[in-house]
Amino acid sequence: MNYWLMKCEPDVFSIDDLARQKVEGWYGVRNYQARNMMRDGMKIGDGVFFYHSNVKVPGIVGLMKVISTPYPDPTQFDPTHRYFDPKSTPENPRWVQVDVGYERHLKRLISLDELKADPEMAELPLVRRGNRLSIMPVPASLWHKILAKE
Repeated sequence: MNYWLMKCEPDVFSIDDLARQKVEGWYGVRNYQARNMMRDGMKIGDGVFFYHSNVKVPGIVGLMKVISTPYPDPTQFDPTHRYFDPKSTPENPRWVQVDVGYERHLKRLISLDELKADPEMAELPLVRRGNRLSIMPVPASLWHKILAKE
């Protein structure tokens, strides 16, 4: 099993939205490195931290599971959608998504500042300077240490 962190702005899609819907396709990833992690690394059953970004106090707010294999992101083919990619075709799609399922809210928000202040989190890609990826791996040892913080 692998572990991941996936970021989303809560005014776009929040942990509360996922809790209501139960399952959602994680679409709109338009970074090749993040796409490759989703396409090549994510497996059904992988654990995922849901991270609220671009808010006053960004942080980990909940848990999800990967519940599908990667498949073409349909928004890349829709010319009316903000994630439309005119160079992508159904025969040769550039972008993928996975379905994620709601697991639970964390008991409390684990803030980015809290993670940065913990020397044990130094290998977490999220706390490295300049890392702005929306999807990143979480080492298993850190996954359990982060969960122990809630």
